[in-house]
Amino acid sequence: MARTSKRRSASGSREETELATVHAGISDYYSAKVRKFGTTPPGVDWTCLPTQELRFVQLLRMCDVTSPFSLNDLGCGYGALLSYLDRYHPASRIDYLGIDLSPAMLRRARRLWHNRANVAFAQGSFSQRLADYSVASGIFNVQQDQPRDVWERFVAVTLRRLHGTSRRGFAVNFIDAGSVARDGIYSAEPAQWSRYCIRELGATTEIIDGYGLREFTLVVRRAA
Repeated sequence: MARTSKRRSASGSREETELATVHAGISDYYSAKVRKFGTTPPGVDWTCLPTQELRFVQLLRMCDVTSPFSLNDLGCGYGALLSYLDRYHPASRIDYLGIDLSPAMLRRARRLWHNRANVAFAQGSFSQRLADYSVASGIFNVQQDQPRDVWERFVAVTLRRLHGTSRRGFAVNFIDAGSVARDGIYSAEPAQWSRYCIRELGATTEIIDGYGLREFTLVVRRAA
């Protein structure tokens, strides 16, 4: 029994170290981007505003924007989702929390939105509060030099945490494995993480694709 506990402890410690290394790499990558490009789509590694907002359309499909709700935005960057909501859903009442690993991103987000009611930002890899919904746009793309198995453990942990901090459901996007193969970029088959969420989280899932980008959006809802 003692040996088993030690093995589990060593395994857990190794996974925590791996995860910390992944998080540090992500933080450094996006901090460099926002310093170079500022609070623009390239500053969060997107090519342009129309495609950035097209992703927001898919991620928010699960939300009823006609009723008040709370929203966790994991990997929020400088808070671009708030600008989108202002333009297209100005009457919506949303209690928003943006979470990001990069302190450079968060400094810019807080400067942009410091006068905004019902908006807060926090540094970290997951939300410390329970919200009605969570979204995460592009947080799984930039694998860089991480081994695939390590990166997929990071994806799995993040999906579990998103599920655990969302009352109704969450939505994330992935680059589609059938459309791109580039060094340092993570892509997946649509069914892979859908099956994971059904099997491991006991959730129901919906895959949204065909919206003109080389990716898909995975919507995960709590089972009734």
